[in-house]
Amino acid sequence: MLSKQDNELVCRVGPGTPMGRLMREYWVPAVLSSELPAADSDPVRVMLLGEQLIAFRDSNGQVGLIQNNCPHRGASLFFGRNEEAGLRCVYHGWKFSADGTCVDMPNEPAESDFKHKVKATAYPCVERNGLIWTYMGSRQTPPALPDLEANNLPDGAYSVSAIQRESNYLQGLEGDIDTSHFSFLHFGAAMPETAQPGTFHYYTLKDRAPRYQVLDTDFGCMYSAFRPAEPGQLYHRIALFLFPFWTMIPTGVLGHQIIARGWVPMDDDHTMFFSLTPKVRGVERATQPGMELHPNTTDWFGRFRMLSNAANDYRIDRAWQRARDGDYTGIPGIHTQDQAVTESMGKIFDRSQEHLGSSDAMVIRTRRRLLDAARALEESGTIPPGVDHPEVYRQRSGGVVLPEATNWVEATAELRKAYVPHPELDPAISGRIGGQQPPKRVPA
Repeated sequence: MLSKQDNELVCRVGPGTPMGRLMREYWVPAVLSSELPAADSDPVRVMLLGEQLIAFRDSNGQVGLIQNNCPHRGASLFFGRNEEAGLRCVYHGWKFSADGTCVDMPNEPAESDFKHKVKATAYPCVERNGLIWTYMGSRQTPPALPDLEANNLPDGAYSVSAIQRESNYLQGLEGDIDTSHFSFLHFGAAMPETAQPGTFHYYTLKDRAPRYQVLDTDFGCMYSAFRPAEPGQLYHRIALFLFPFWTMIPTGVLGHQIIARGWVPMDDDHTMFFSLTPKVRGVERATQPGMELHPNTTDWFGRFRMLSNAANDYRIDRAWQRARDGDYTGIPGIHTQDQAVTESMGKIFDRSQEHLGSSDAMVIRTRRRLLDAARALEESGTIPPGVDHPEVYRQRSGGVVLPEATNWVEATAELRKAYVPHPELDPAISGRIGGQQPPKRVPA
């Protein structure tokens, strides 16, 4: 459990909060490139770390992320004219470039130099592999982007997607680093005999109560959740938390799986989940069971909202849940199941009411790492982990079978390195295609 004070500290991310200041030290995903499809295309409202911002792509293709309210009289720049390498406020014609410079003030006399004294708050942006990043910190020269392998794949080989979640970022993040829920929430109705013997999925269903080892790292922390495999062997699920909100889950084969999952706070009560993976031919997120999205709208919380939500009880099918060959939750789709339980906790769960067990070791350690880093920055100006060392993000997660007496940290060192090919590995050993749940029916 956390005290109410620590829960507030770790969850609140707005301007001026300790956790908000921590996150602003890092590059933060803001929008998908596809949301700004062309030069001078429509601006987009973006809620990010509790700030209302306007994203636009100027005539030269440069992305700007600028304050919502025009510095003149506060009209929203969302209604601005995106033209001739700048965003022009429609109220009085003041125009701002992508870096916030006022480049035109047509309602002032020609001899006036007032435009040189006005600048809008704007955050630098960098685009990589379909994702637009921004730096909201105080440095004049931002640090390097984190070297996430899933964000550095060749053109045509990567996939990036986003889904909004109506709860605090930490609830989604903690779901990713909680491996024991996998055997219940997602596969609670499955028996070991339904899985192929000798696969990771078989071992998971055969023993649903793994043991844990959790370690601090220079990027955050990692764990192994291990359980018996064949005689004399253990199956390890190795997963990572990487500052400030990244996870690498263990659904695939260690050394083969490439993934990064960002739980980016929109504000204290809403999260934008960004998924970065290799592109899988023929698989589109929006067509997976339960993953259908509403068309984006232009309001502050109108981006990437799922059709399955609290208002329709995530389209739960109670008959399917009760059926002998049904589903443990009755909710179609792994992501939707996760979304349902984390949103059901409320916007920000009061963690002083928890009763944590040994299976929560990674959750406890991650909270402590975040709290310690935020306090160190606040009290002594200590640079948070990974900010100036993008190379620490060169990591992989996944499953592996090792002899019982093996030191798993040493034995998996090469497999956990990003950018290292392992053609000898067979991804089929996981026992599930692409690490995903088989297709299920979707209630109307």
